Amino acid sequence: MNAVNDMSLITLVTGASLPVQVVMIILLITSLLSWWYIFLKLFTIKDAQSNAEEFESAFWLGGDLDQLYGSVTFNKRRGKLQGMASIFEAGYDEFIKHQNDGDQDASDIVAGARRAMQATFNRELDNLDAHLPFLASVASVSPYIGLFGTVWGIMNSFRGLSNVAQATLSQVAPGIAEALIATAIGLFAAIPAVIAYNRYAASVDRLAVRYESFMDEFTNILQRRV
Repeated sequence: MNAVNDMSLITLVTGASLPVQVVMIILLITSLLSWWYIFLKLFTIKDAQSNAEEFESAFWLGGDLDQLYGSVTFNKRRGKLQGMASIFEAGYDEFIKHQNDGDQDASDIVAGARRAMQATFNRELDNLDAHLPFLASVASVSPYIGLFGTVWGIMNSFRGLSNVAQATLSQVAPGIAEALIATAIGLFAAIPAVIAYNRYAASVDRLAVRYESFMDEFTNILQRRV
């Protein structure tokens, strides 16, 4: 029973050396932050996908663009404008401004609307990409941080055995076990982060392609309109 209690997880963590404990704390904080961003990005990307589907359904119904622009502008005043609707609002607003000037060529009007949509597209893509670099960093760095704690713990274990005439497994096991916990925590932080990063990066890429396709199609519509 004493041996089991000495090898319990809590005992190994509290009995670890100070550098190993610091590594564990860093990895735990990193893991909590990554999980926070994982859930945050989950809801953000789902909202962007649902908003894109909803706007595309309204846009391709073939209704009046001015009416659609009015409803989108109303949502903008309420602070609920994002994604594809935001790109449409920026492009059509610029299109109306240039068209009302009356002294510009059709190509200049369409080019101005395209530039406005591109600028909004870049901002929307930045919002979707937010916190993904952090997840990528956690996925790549956490195992090495845990490995550092493991190496340090094993090194201390063998240094402690240098003054022992005859080393036994019971003397080596606790130090190695507490050192390996750092690697386990590092993997616990890295695996969810790398899975989430790969999934969210692919989702953002698909949304970017979807936005760019809409920009091309809407540019053609504006070209025909002028």
